[in-house]
Amino acid sequence: MKKLFEPVTLNHLALKNRLVRSARWEGIAAPDGGIPAEGYAIYEELAKGGVGAIITGFTSVAANDVYFGGMMRLSDDRLIPQYKKLVEIIHREGCPVIAQLALGAFYRPSGEQAEPNEMTADEIQTVIRWFADAAARAKAAGFDGVQIHAAHFFFLSRFVSPRVNRRTDEYGGSTENRARILLEILRGVRSVAPDLHITAKINSDDFTPGGLTENESLAVCELLAGTGIDSIEVSGNGTSVSGIRPHVNEAYFAPFAARLAEKFSVPVILVGGLRSRATMERVLNDTKIELLSLSRPLLHEPDFPRKLESGESDVSKCVSCNACYSSPLHRCIFRKEAAR
Repeated sequence: MKKLFEPVTLNHLALKNRLVRSARWEGIAAPDGGIPAEGYAIYEELAKGGVGAIITGFTSVAANDVYFGGMMRLSDDRLIPQYKKLVEIIHREGCPVIAQLALGAFYRPSGEQAEPNEMTADEIQTVIRWFADAAARAKAAGFDGVQIHAAHFFFLSRFVSPRVNRRTDEYGGSTENRARILLEILRGVRSVAPDLHITAKINSDDFTPGGLTENESLAVCELLAGTGIDSIEVSGNGTSVSGIRPHVNEAYFAPFAARLAEKFSVPVILVGGLRSRATMERVLNDTKIELLSLSRPLLHEPDFPRKLESGESDVSKCVSCNACYSSPLHRCIFRKEAAR
């Protein structure tokens, strides 16, 4: 029987419990990807809140990625000291930290954005190298792992999706060809950081006509598992479903995550709509899912894991209103009001 609050050991990663802070967009970094004082404070609060591991917010591998502003970056060696400081702050609380390596979109040196179909073979190799170089910087900064972000219709998600990728070379057509970039990134990351835990975040479904379906997502996950991925976090397009209520409509990606965990031996992390201890424990013990990710609940209560463990609370106070998406700095509006 799996327990929510028990130590868990995965490849190159040891957690004090089964709760993970899923990557959450903060949008407060400097243009070069530097971390402001407020960024350090956010992660220190999360680490003190009792979560078993933290995955950073969207951290771009490219210096010229302007898909949106305020993104953290691991695109330059000069940033390593700032990220080393971040890791040290989190580690002081006995919490491992994983850098989410991502790319919003591919931009040429001219500033022109290129979709997967428009990229040259050399440009694809450039992206693969960017991810490996960013992983090397994560290792130098002391991160415990990296996450390859292939979800939410950002660059890698779009590259894998048959809705977007219509290439006719070795990077297009079949599922294996469209996923080739992920496998080459995984190999590149492993070659420069063999001791890091490497996880991937993938859509269970693109939820768009002609996009990645659950069956094809399982095929992509099989390729990742065969190439040595250490864990997979299951998400999907339109991930932040509104109106989630404890014991009513939680864990909306659980059916797919359970299929994945049953089919392959790679550890599966479930994110999406987890709000109550009862549901979390049911998911853990009715399936082979190993870890559970929280995002919006930790905006409202960064110490929610500690409250669950102590018995102070059994359900999250997050009402899934999604107002955090339009609030300054993507904060919980109810938490701000309560602090006044």
